[in-house]
Amino acid sequence: MEIKVNYLDNLRLEAKFDDFTVIADQPIRYKGDGSAPGPFDYFLASSALCAAYFVKVYCNARDIPTENIRLSQNNIVDPENRYNQIFKIQVELPEDISDKDRQGILRSIDRCTVKKVVQEGPTFEIEVVENLDEDAQALLMATPEDNSATWIEGKDLPLEQTIANMSKMLADLGMKIEIASWRNIVPHVWSLHIRDAASPMCFTNGKGATKESALASALGEFIERLNCNFFYNDQFFGEEIANSEFVHYPDEKWFQPGPNDELPEEILDEHCRAIYNPDDELGGSHLIDTNSGRVDRGICSLPFVRQSDGEVVYFPSNLIENLYLSNGMSAGNTLVEAQVQCLSEIFERAVKKEIIEQEIALPDVPVEVLAQYPEIVEGIKALEEQGFPVLVKDASLGGQFPVMCVTLMNPRTGGVFASFGAHPSFHVALERSLTELLQGRSFEGLNDLQPPTFSSLAVTEPNNFVEHFIDSSGVISWRFFSAKSDYEFSHWNFSGSNQEEADTLFGILAEMGNEAYMAVHDELGAQVCRILVPGYSEVYAVDDLVWDNTNKALAFREDILNLHRLSNDELLDLLERLEDSEQDIYTDIITLIGIEFDENTVWGQLTILELKLLICLAVERHEDALELVEQFMQYNNNTVERGLFYRAVNAVLEILLDDELELDDYLPNLCRMFGDQTMNAVVGSVMGEVRFHGLTPTNVQLDGLDKHLRLIDSYKKVHAARAAKAREQGLLPS
Repeated sequence: MEIKVNYLDNLRLEAKFDDFTVIADQPIRYKGDGSAPGPFDYFLASSALCAAYFVKVYCNARDIPTENIRLSQNNIVDPENRYNQIFKIQVELPEDISDKDRQGILRSIDRCTVKKVVQEGPTFEIEVVENLDEDAQALLMATPEDNSATWIEGKDLPLEQTIANMSKMLADLGMKIEIASWRNIVPHVWSLHIRDAASPMCFTNGKGATKESALASALGEFIERLNCNFFYNDQFFGEEIANSEFVHYPDEKWFQPGPNDELPEEILDEHCRAIYNPDDELGGSHLIDTNSGRVDRGICSLPFVRQSDGEVVYFPSNLIENLYLSNGMSAGNTLVEAQVQCLSEIFERAVKKEIIEQEIALPDVPVEVLAQYPEIVEGIKALEEQGFPVLVKDASLGGQFPVMCVTLMNPRTGGVFASFGAHPSFHVALERSLTELLQGRSFEGLNDLQPPTFSSLAVTEPNNFVEHFIDSSGVISWRFFSAKSDYEFSHWNFSGSNQEEADTLFGILAEMGNEAYMAVHDELGAQVCRILVPGYSEVYAVDDLVWDNTNKALAFREDILNLHRLSNDELLDLLERLEDSEQDIYTDIITLIGIEFDENTVWGQLTILELKLLICLAVERHEDALELVEQFMQYNNNTVERGLFYRAVNAVLEILLDDELELDDYLPNLCRMFGDQTMNAVVGSVMGEVRFHGLTPTNVQLDGLDKHLRLIDSYKKVHAARAAKAREQGLLPS
């Protein structure tokens, strides 16, 4: 994690990281102002807070209340060496906590991350750089002294060279990549989380059998998502990018809908139109680009090559972002390496969906076959020793597809987790299934798994597959666990050279009657491909293009960003459009308009329900406001402070709407209950004098929205590199 420090007045310092700011000062005796804790005070507090956090996690997992648990820490300083200190942590536990849980709580404190880092002894490296913002990314991994070269199956270059190449590419873009966490809870299973230090929303996870393979995985995923714009999928790019020569890629084309909102003839082909527009409900307006919002420019469309005949077909950027998420994109040392990875993931997710939705029982991998992969057996054994039974399944559906499955059961909670992996090599697919299972997870994290169900409706519900795609947190049928499998085990093998494997996988799609379309992105210095298989590789339902399209943001974005400047008539018009749109009132405004607000602000927690409520208060529609505030309090997930504000609003509205009550009679005790400051805001809001309490004014220039501006700055680096490459190739004027 990158922490940037700024100098304030006197000895005050400001540390900024993620969306947080911490102020430090020095005591007056050291010539400070004593306005904030000192750096060492924060260090001491971090240890106590970390210990308390692990106690809370332990108790939450076992439904042990923490109201009567108290924890304290004292640091005892050696009089002869002030750097030699004892941190004494004491915890007071209620008498009714069992001896087993008392020991468990003590063990949980021993797991404190701060404690472990201090005990291990961190290494400090201090250096001078010319520019903090332009410096190359943080050291990701030490370079081997012996210039070793580690080759793994499926890669066209050694891992060390792969990591070096990808690191340089990101450094050349001006992106500072940092490793936020590593995990290695069982042998031969590594995972890590990396992110852009300047824009932590740009992050990826990597997994592998070794540290190096996991890092290469994370970097490759980061690069593929940069090249395919996935980090910025449904976000507003800002006016500068929206008005530039191109929005997404230099080779994009814009087409106007027909006079009756028909789809332009230049986009898609007959095969795609039959899939995306089966009932002739899809109009050109549904495909306006969400990121730029440029309705006047028409439909931004990107070229993809149809694999059956090499013809170029233009796909609307809006269609891609609405249906595919990250499915079908990959980076590689070579294009064919990327193609194999990309196609493998498409098969993995499509087969996984088929197995889950059709409640298919898979065959076990025989013990003698599994024994051929001792490192995988060792990882599985470690899981089972921790009390998690593991099932290893052949998910190839009788040798049709290169897919494997490793399923974990948690007897403590009754939850299960089916992890799938795919690759032309049986071994690699199996390894990926296991590493995917534990990517970013601790043993405690395995307590959050959902239990199986016999409800076919639950497993076939469309959003269940979306949840399985995002983090495998969806529901699985009990029928999946039947000992009577629906297919015979197949020790399949589709492996060969990367070119042979790519040809084989494309061939399987063709035999199924599927058409594949591919775009290649190499303008940033890496080989990246994106493959779409209409009717097969979508994550979201095709109906979403009509009924739940992300470009619904275009109807609300500008007005919501200019909320404080709208007249009462304009606010009423916005309110009417929100109601007519029939959007889920619990949808957050971040999702609705594609703007990343700081989650620690009122904007960051704002939902359509609360926005409608604030508008009703602003225009003094008190009866509507009362109805909405009652809904808000019933399902309030906001902060305690915000909840109390609306409790007070509810009370004041009830008084005002009752002809027999007078507000002045209740104000003294309302102030005693909620405080003068809150009641001033409440009364002002209800009377229309305070508009949109808690929402800081902003605008379409995104003033003050630092989190979103950092995301746009990240995209501008990618956009500038594409523009420079296009000018070099003569695709754009110099």
